[in-house]
Amino acid sequence: MSTPPEPSVTSEEPSLLRQALNVPNMLSILRLAGVPVFLWLLLGPEEDGWAFALLVFSALTDWLDGKLARWLNQMSRLGQLLDPAADRLYILATLIAFLIRDIIPWWVVAPLILREAVLGVCVLLLRRAGFAPPEVTYIGKGATFVLMYAFPFLLLTQGDSGLAAFARPVGYAFITWGGVLYVYSGVLYVVQTVRALRAADPE
Repeated sequence: MSTPPEPSVTSEEPSLLRQALNVPNMLSILRLAGVPVFLWLLLGPEEDGWAFALLVFSALTDWLDGKLARWLNQMSRLGQLLDPAADRLYILATLIAFLIRDIIPWWVVAPLILREAVLGVCVLLLRRAGFAPPEVTYIGKGATFVLMYAFPFLLLTQGDSGLAAFARPVGYAFITWGGVLYVYSGVLYVVQTVRALRAADPE
């Protein structure tokens, strides 16, 4: 991890509006806009079917926006901010909603939310020391991917239908695997932060 270079404005850098209007970033913006809708569906009228559809849409677009950014050569600074922001908001919103609905217990939710709080502190400490935020690791991306696919299965576990019986072990397996990876990736971010701060202040 190193001190980020001073940003420079060049003619090749698209405006924020142009960046926002490219296809991958529009998908990320749609995902962000879906977060309050998802919470309302799950906690208001409890329309689990529509909430499930929105979760599936979020998971698919999470995979698709990165692919399109590379295929269309539309990677941008805005996209680098929007994509992880949408991921974290969906994860936090889903965990809180599932906790309120008693879909998953508090001891599953607590370490995942604590991980986000610790990472937020790390980002603040790094910025104060003049460093960029920790780089997203492959394990962190994989953990997010698994969690985003665990949530729809967990939502299907409600009730006593055959579908719920099928979804239950799949959802529990995904949330266990994804949760462990998510916490472990958080530990790696903390290690990166400590090393960077020690290098900046060797005394």
